[in-house]
Formats: sequence, structure tokens, C-alpha cells
Amino acid sequence: MPEEYRNIYKICRKSAGYTQEAAAERLGVSVESLRAYETGQRIPSNEVVELMVILYNAQHLAVHHLRETNALYGRIVPQVDERSLMEAALRIHNRLGQIEKRGSLDRLLEIAEDNIIDDAERPEFMAIVTELREIVRVALELQLHCPDGEVGPCAWH
Repeated sequence: MPEEYRNIYKICRKSAGYTQEAAAERLGVSVESLRAYETGQRIPSNEVVELMVILYNAQHLAVHHLRETNALYGRIVPQVDERSLMEAALRIHNRLGQIEKRGSLDRLLEIAEDNIIDDAERPEFMAIVTELREIVRVALELQLHCPDGEVGPCAWH
């Protein structure tokens, strides 16, 4: 695991203001386990990382953890960059406006109407899929700003 990700657990803990002892107690793990996670000797389970995300209020920790520990994640989920809330919101607004302006969704339905993507339609279909993947990517960037350490869909209060 690259050095920057091996220590992401430690960086997030320190940023949240917890000592190893206090964090370990709240996470329900031993100090030795937490130290092993933070030095790269062991990889924490997804369940422990979920608790870290909530305790440290560090949604990006989940993204880093999954990207580095799950090969399938990297093949399916697009690269997600950390952006300010305003930048993420503007990016999704702009991407949705572009796809609407180009009529890509209407064209997707026309291509899919016969349930077949023929050779003539394939390049256009793949271009639309690329546009949609970009929307997924910027939506995930926005997701990093969920309140109260929520993992998964934001629970707006």
C-alpha cells in the first residue's frame, strides 16, 4: 500500500484531534490494532473504517480505503478528487447542463429503443456512457460533503 494511504488512518485521526488511546476506545479496537493500521502492518476491516469515517468525520477516508484495498472498486468506481462543496456542486450542475444541452439522454433512449447497440451506434453510445461516468464521478465528489459523518446517501436534517 502506498505510504500516503498507509498513513491516511493516522492523518484522519490526528486531524480529528484524537489520541490513539481515545480513538481506539471509541472504535472498539485495541491501541495495538490501531497502531498497526496506522503503520501499514495491518489493514482495517471495512467495518472499522466505517466507524473511523464517522468518528473522524472524514468521508474521504472511505474512498481512499476502498480504492487501495479493493481492486474491483478501482475498476468500477471512477477516480474521485477532493473538492470544495461549491466546486463539486458547480461541476455537477455544469455536467448535467451539458448532457441536457447535447440531448444525450434522448439520444441514449433512441439507441436503446430496439434493445441493440449496432456498430454504427456504438461510438455515440460509448460517448454518452463516458458523459454519464463523469456525472457519477462529480456526484461522488459531492458525496464527500455529507453532513454528520454519514456514509452512503446523505441524511439531510
